[in-house]
Amino acid sequence: MTDIKTVAAQFALEGRIASIKPLGDGFINDTFVIRTHGGPRYILQRKNHHVFPDVPAMMDNIVAVTEHIKKKVADPLRETLTVIDTKDGKHYYKDAEGCFWAVCLFIEDTVTHDVADTLELARQGGIGIGHFQALLADFTRPLAEVIKGFHNIRWRFIQWDESLQKDAAGRKAEVAEEIAFIEGQRERMLDFWSRVESGEIPMRVTHNDTKLSNILFDKKSGKVLCAIDLDTVMSSTSLNDVGDAIRSYANATVEDDPDYAKVGIRLDMFEAYMEGYLSERAASLSDSEKQWLAFAPLYITYEQVLRFLMDYIDGDTYYKIKYPAHNLVRTRSQMALFRSMDANYAKMQEIVKKYL
Repeated sequence: MTDIKTVAAQFALEGRIASIKPLGDGFINDTFVIRTHGGPRYILQRKNHHVFPDVPAMMDNIVAVTEHIKKKVADPLRETLTVIDTKDGKHYYKDAEGCFWAVCLFIEDTVTHDVADTLELARQGGIGIGHFQALLADFTRPLAEVIKGFHNIRWRFIQWDESLQKDAAGRKAEVAEEIAFIEGQRERMLDFWSRVESGEIPMRVTHNDTKLSNILFDKKSGKVLCAIDLDTVMSSTSLNDVGDAIRSYANATVEDDPDYAKVGIRLDMFEAYMEGYLSERAASLSDSEKQWLAFAPLYITYEQVLRFLMDYIDGDTYYKIKYPAHNLVRTRSQMALFRSMDANYAKMQEIVKKYL
């Protein structure tokens, strides 16, 4: 078992280490707070190299993005993450057991919120992601693909077709209606993605995990400070970040609600998020991004339907489930959300135009 103090001592910390204590219950990484005598606090993480198979490339992405942001903000130590290198100048440390560790500066006097349960928090979430993207709108360096095919529907369809052919759990016959839903939207989704592939919709720096808890707020002012948890930063379309946020922020209920009648898009939450997002981002979006912005939630929600259903057909090998039909319930609930979005698509487009 790796000694955590030995790990922490590999990094170029200011001050002598006083204590190292666990922080939170992360689903992917193990996180700790380092207190020092005479120096600042730090965040130490053991990165999950099963989820992120190339941690060195992931850390290169994070450093490239944060260094770009630091050149544009008034307070570089508070308005983005600061990666602390090892004593030999690396962005990570690999221990004897093959685990990867990274350290960043702890940003003091901040708060986070777990969910956007008010219109104002939804608006602030939009500001947070919009500001992050706006700071990186002129970033041109290629970033490593830390998760293969993430939000790439063409890649998802390759996986989907293989899943249907194998029918590993023998469940395909019972989900004919859900399969028909996926196939009925295939051409529409590929049409959208082909615009990304052709460059019509530009590739940008994307966060790829836009839940509200990944935005830091200043404790005194209550204003958005910066986006954190940058492990999934990659090159993709900005629209994916918006779609992912709306899928979670603007659903009238939870993503796995078995009462499908409760599921639907809340247009007030959609509007609040878009108001915040476009207050930061409208000036740096291309015409094609503006044109397809309202479609982004449909695209991401559809992708999630496909992934939940594919996992159910595969025998529940990817997502954790609480009961045997959990992935099927998730599938049907997200289908209901997609249909609600589709029915309100014209209204969503009008809202986007309003804030552009």
